[in-house]
Amino acid sequence: MYLVGLGVIFMLLKYFEVSPVAEWSWWWVLSPFAGAFVWWNWADATGYTKRKAMEREERERMERRDRQMEAIGQKPRSRRR
Repeated sequence: MYLVGLGVIFMLLKYFEVSPVAEWSWWWVLSPFAGAFVWWNWADATGYTKRKAMEREERERMERRDRQMEAIGQKPRSRRR
């Protein structure tokens, strides 16, 4: 996502002719979009995206469980992280 944001910023700077980006070739200005495309293809192909989503869901599930255990007066089990 950072590459897409960088690409948008570069495009705006080039369009409004802000130096030094105004002197760059359009190929350099649009290159962050190509980088984002390559990154997303790699992340999807290797399972990186799905793995990170599963880790986040597991962390949220355990935090929710801990809050519920504290709410009913039980101490949550300590776990290694």
